[in-house]
Parts: sequence; structure tokens; C-alpha cells
Amino acid sequence: MDLLSMRESYLHDRIMLCFNGPISRSLIEEIGKALRNYLDTQQAAPSAAMDVFAVYIEMTQNIRHYARRQGYDDELAAATVAVARSDQGHYQVSAGNLVERADGERLVAAVEALALLDKPALKQAYKQQLRRPRDAETPSGAGLGLIDMARKSSRPLHASLQPLSNQRSFFSLTATI
Repeated sequence: MDLLSMRESYLHDRIMLCFNGPISRSLIEEIGKALRNYLDTQQAAPSAAMDVFAVYIEMTQNIRHYARRQGYDDELAAATVAVARSDQGHYQVSAGNLVERADGERLVAAVEALALLDKPALKQAYKQQLRRPRDAETPSGAGLGLIDMARKSSRPLHASLQPLSNQRSFFSLTATI
């Protein structure tokens, strides 16, 4: 492993925080604290810092819940999370994980549909989703959390799906704050 190359890559891509591995509730909390502290030291605007933190929490909790629902072991339940800051001062919160291919295709379609909506339409979609009865058995696809992340983002959410073996894919989601 070449840590210097990794470091140079992180510096080049302006990555502030990166994690790869099995993700637990306590780890989500600890990384969240580190992220908050880092944003404080960077004097991020309070509203931007809150949005970055909220999007990080939503993404990582979604990954954790999905892996548990699927019964994935630690290796399959691993997540890759990165938070970067662009030259223009925007924060990019990205997270990825293994998914069943059909689930990933549904998620990408939901993200692409949300990307077509402007801020007022996203607000309306959020209100409509709030009014819907919640069925705990049905994965929502474009649930409240996904819509909320789209609302917090300054640019449309970006999702990608890379096919792997065994009908699984690697799903990636990026929000720009």
C-alpha cells in the first residue's frame, strides 16, 4: 500500500474525510463528530455545515439499514464514504456500497427523476412524501431522505451503478452542498 500516493490523491481531490469498511451505528456517530469538528475548524457557514452533516448521516444510515435488511456480512456491508471541498467552496458528500442490481437500478432511476425537479418541485415532492402512509416492508426508492438530500443540494444529486458479479452492483451517490 502506497500511503503517500493515497495522500496525494486525497489532497488533489480536496478530500477532507474518507472511510472504507463495515459501518456501524457507533462508527457513523464518531465519523460524524469528526466531520463536525473539521467543518468547525474550516469555519464553514453554519447552514452548510448542518446540511453536510445531515446528508452524511442520511447516506450512511441508509447504507447501514440496507445492508442489515439484506442480511449482508461485514464484507458485503462495507461502505465507502468521502467528503470533499471543491475549489468553488462547495462540499461534496459521496457514499457508495454494494447493492442488489435491481435495487441499484431503482435507486438510480429515483435519483435521476429527482434531478429533473427544481427547488419548488422538490419541496412539493417532499410534502407529498410526508403525507403518504409509511409501509415499513416496502423500500421506498425515492423516500423522504432522498428527497431531503436533493433539497439540501445546490446541484442535482448524482448517482451511478457499476455492475459486479452475482447480480450485485456498486451504487454511488454524491450530493453537492
